[in-house]
Amino acid sequence: MINRHKLIVFDLDGTLINSLPDISAAANKMLAVYGRPAHSVEEYKYFVGNGSKKLVERILPDFSPEQQDEALDIYKDIYQNNLVVNTASYPGISDLLKALKAEGIKIAVCTNKHFSAVHEILGKVFPDIEFDAVAGERAGIPKKPDPANVKNIMSELGLDKAHTVYVGDSDVDMETGCRAGVMTIGVLWGYRPLENMIQNGGRIFISNPMSLLEIV
Repeated sequence: MINRHKLIVFDLDGTLINSLPDISAAANKMLAVYGRPAHSVEEYKYFVGNGSKKLVERILPDFSPEQQDEALDIYKDIYQNNLVVNTASYPGISDLLKALKAEGIKIAVCTNKHFSAVHEILGKVFPDIEFDAVAGERAGIPKKPDPANVKNIMSELGLDKAHTVYVGDSDVDMETGCRAGVMTIGVLWGYRPLENMIQNGGRIFISNPMSLLEIV
């Protein structure tokens, strides 16, 4: 393995972990509060990706902004108490992360998930892996596909675009990596189809986590 790159920034949901069972369960409980029908787990693949606020807007498009804010609070409260019920890492991810660390490559997470949930999820799903930087949804920092958080991670760790790789599973991720000016890799085990990523700048794809080691 030749270490051309020194930092791998990963998306979280659909890339490192499958969190759809818990996200969909929490969102459906919130919908039930308003007497709305539940959506399937498969449908949630297209509702997620742009943060919790956008998720609520997509499943309650007829609500006023004030009603959506109320629904968002209900969803976050339910989800915060059920973060890792059926959420788990994808097969091979833990081995990949440990292999990268063993090679001296820094690993980071950049997600649109609300920040209060991110550290708890990482601690429970990857208890023996230390991430070098973690960025989630926070007030005042634009969400992906804006590259702000990716650039913040590079700055925090003292690394530049030439030594950084961004890895994700969606159109949002492909656009994020491309706008950040870093090598961008799409994973084929996540929430969005290959065509979706290609249409948004994706050019390099992997179907097995360990294949990343051959690229970086």
